Amino acid sequence: MYRDMWQSAGKYMPRVDQLIRVAEPIINMGCFSRVETNGGGFEQINLLYGENPNVSVRQWTKPFNEAGIQTQMLERGLNGLRMSPVSKDVRKLMFKLKKTQGTDISRSFDGLNNPGNLALSFKFAREGGMIAQGALSMTVSPLNTVEYFIDLADQFIALGAEEICLKDMAGIARPVSVGKIVKGIRDRHPDIIIQYHGHSTPGFSVASSLEAARNGVDIIDVGMEPLSWGTGHADLLTIHAMLKDAGFSVPDINMKAYMEVRTLSQEFIDDFLGYFISSKNREMNSLLIGPGLPGGMMGSLMSDLEQSLLNLNKWFEKNNKAVITQDDLLVKLFDEVQYVLPRLGYPPLVTPFSQYVKNIALMNVIQMEKGKERWSMLDENTWNMILGQQGQLLGEVADELKQLAGQQGRTFFTGDPQDLYPDQLDIYRQKMKEKGWEYGDDDEELFEYAMHPTQYEAYKSGEAKLKFTEDLAKKKNPKPKEESSVPSSLPSEITVTVSGIKYQVKVSYPDQTTSGISGTVPVNELTQSSNGEAKYITSPLEGKFFLTKDAGETGIKVGDSIKKGDTVAYVEAMKVINAIASDTSGTVAEILVSKGADVAEDDKLIKLV
Repeated sequence: MYRDMWQSAGKYMPRVDQLIRVAEPIINMGCFSRVETNGGGFEQINLLYGENPNVSVRQWTKPFNEAGIQTQMLERGLNGLRMSPVSKDVRKLMFKLKKTQGTDISRSFDGLNNPGNLALSFKFAREGGMIAQGALSMTVSPLNTVEYFIDLADQFIALGAEEICLKDMAGIARPVSVGKIVKGIRDRHPDIIIQYHGHSTPGFSVASSLEAARNGVDIIDVGMEPLSWGTGHADLLTIHAMLKDAGFSVPDINMKAYMEVRTLSQEFIDDFLGYFISSKNREMNSLLIGPGLPGGMMGSLMSDLEQSLLNLNKWFEKNNKAVITQDDLLVKLFDEVQYVLPRLGYPPLVTPFSQYVKNIALMNVIQMEKGKERWSMLDENTWNMILGQQGQLLGEVADELKQLAGQQGRTFFTGDPQDLYPDQLDIYRQKMKEKGWEYGDDDEELFEYAMHPTQYEAYKSGEAKLKFTEDLAKKKNPKPKEESSVPSSLPSEITVTVSGIKYQVKVSYPDQTTSGISGTVPVNELTQSSNGEAKYITSPLEGKFFLTKDAGETGIKVGDSIKKGDTVAYVEAMKVINAIASDTSGTVAEILVSKGADVAEDDKLIKLV
């Protein structure tokens, strides 16, 4: 599981030149019938550090194609290769294109285990010449029984799935239950290929692999050092030795090639990837049995948690409260996940819904620690899930959330979620034509733009490469934080009158990057409240600032009247869009942050009078 090994460990994948180098020794190991090469976050990650994912996929799959080893990708059904739903025409192009680029098998899963959301994935995969594999997202709950998963496999196969995968993304499926599910599917479908995918985080996956094998599974997914165990997969050597001892026929491992892959992977970590890998993700953690958060998202979780802890402790210090540790926050988060999961209708804890559940749990913890109410920071993606806009939940949404939806004028949806997302390819064709951009071989650049529009634009402009380079430089050479000698009581803005004209003046101090007056803005009648004091809408979390969540929307502007509770802007954080509601009423005097700018928690975003 070479792609998933990296995604479960940290933020980035190796560059294409590194992937090409490691392909031959992986082939020479001689023990793999399949290698996971792409899919999931792979292409988005490529774009984030300024690399063309189409080049990466073509060059990375080529050696395996030539060696007769099947290549496999992961796709998210209605969401394709991203975190949010995508149009039907983009989904169809994806399968045709990925087969042309060298990918043989599509492992398709739906974050809600909704068969209807996967019908098009199976259809388009087969039409595109790929093998359509349906993945059961394993979750432990009163509703996710052994019989439920066996019946779900029946539904997938009836819709066109040619293989079945037990996708145990958090490694929390209990081994005996895994065996029963495999046996149930095998008894009903003697000839279908069944694959077991288990992360090792809480420690069940070795036993689960053995139970799966004893009950008729064909293929077991493994990782290898230096990225096995922890939030990744059980190690190849362990699974190999266990299966051999149990009497199974398993191919021999070329240990010289194994050591070469191991050495190269460590070299990639030492090069730059290690700067984005949390040491916590190299550890196994049985605390995850309860919340069931998957290994694939733990790479980003620890980064999110680190920043959230920093911001929360700053708030504690300002309010004369005792600070907490990362472990304290982690336990609070895990407890809150277990609280919110049944109330959200038991969504499977797999991308993207594991992120939604984790994010709302984390925001609940932070808000409650600050004396605010639970559910006061529900992001738009989570609302879409709750309201059925990405498919029906297995369980019932709690009454408190239904009431909250009603208070906010939100309605529940019971139709086909795909109908909510009309075709987009012609729109992006026109955009590319206007920009003078080529559609690429087999429309691959068109596909990339339509699938990841924001990241693709940043890639094309060079902004992505620049930001990645800057981020890496900061990781390699972190600067010690300097204490400011400027008292917090001194003003950052003052109003002065010159020749009868009022000016808003931003003030900086000698120990800051500039000294004296840093800028002046004329003040008209809008910028003064009746008592001469402005009010500010601040950011509730760190992220990127946007006035709208979609390109076609119109954002607020100076002069608009705002009522308490109105949504005024959005902050993209932790892979979701968070709506910013005003906690006061007033008139927009100034929008203080530009589109796409990074903001920290409590930064002033919008000035009201």
